[in-house]
Amino acid sequence: MVYSTAENLIRHVTLRQMQIFEAVVRLGGYTRAAEDLHLTQPTVSMQIKKLNEAIGYPLLEQVGRHVHPTVAGVEVYSAARDILDRMVMLGESTTELGMVVKGPLRIAVITTAKYFMPHLLGAFISLYPEVEPILKVTNRSRVLERLKSNKDDLLIMGQVPEDLDVIAQPFVDNELVVVTNVNHPLTKCSSITLEQLHKERFLMRETGSGTRLAINRLFAEQNLIIRPYMELGSSEAIKQAVMAGLGISVLSRHNLRLELEHNHIAVLDVVGFPLFYRWYAVYLKGKKLSLVSRTFLEFLLEQGKDMLQQFPYGPAVGIGSNSKT
Repeated sequence: MVYSTAENLIRHVTLRQMQIFEAVVRLGGYTRAAEDLHLTQPTVSMQIKKLNEAIGYPLLEQVGRHVHPTVAGVEVYSAARDILDRMVMLGESTTELGMVVKGPLRIAVITTAKYFMPHLLGAFISLYPEVEPILKVTNRSRVLERLKSNKDDLLIMGQVPEDLDVIAQPFVDNELVVVTNVNHPLTKCSSITLEQLHKERFLMRETGSGTRLAINRLFAEQNLIIRPYMELGSSEAIKQAVMAGLGISVLSRHNLRLELEHNHIAVLDVVGFPLFYRWYAVYLKGKKLSLVSRTFLEFLLEQGKDMLQQFPYGPAVGIGSNSKT
């Protein structure tokens, strides 16, 4: 019997093969795909080989140390993404038939938000114990990559991307303050100008971080340029460097409650500070939120700020009275 191309694909291509192929292309290699899917590399290679045979064209090519899709591979990758996304939606839809808030909740946050998001997730899970939280903490550039590829239900960030068509819901204020070692001479000064401040040794996050973008924007308004003394990969590393006297920095007050309470770090009185921004729950426009993610978003908007007041890493009392969106 002669089968049409579509019938042949239905008979020989499996969902597992599509899932594996999608992971190989997305992660750029067989080894990382195997780790991500908890498979052996030979299993991944075998399934990709079977998929190649079923499609009838080579789907991947090795360029240097990375694997890239061929022209046919790009088409298969697009189809794989569509199929897998539809399967996720199907699973969520069947769960919603019983209107029970349960199942996976995929949240990605920039590293600065790791100080408060676990508290909010914990409070939410206490209300809906059948929810399965999956929390990814990473830097801004990778959060944006995850947003573009629609890998998460919601993303938490302080600076909303202007080049993507997204829905961004503000749920709590983010107060940025200038911090230093408690013995720094500037702790005895008031109304410190940006001109004075920019001469100090600045400790900053990597290029592209939301906090760094906000700092550069403020100083640029005064025709000043910040040249970092050190670039560090996390807010925690910056805090430790500040306390060690290596320089000054700008951090979210969310991250400083314990250090301030125990006088381990000082906030400087700087003209133009604190900067008030918002934390946003972000998702692609047109995305259909699951019952779980809709419920969590409502929880953030209605209870997020009050909840954070109860935790040691929450915002200081009074934040938000003059916040800027």
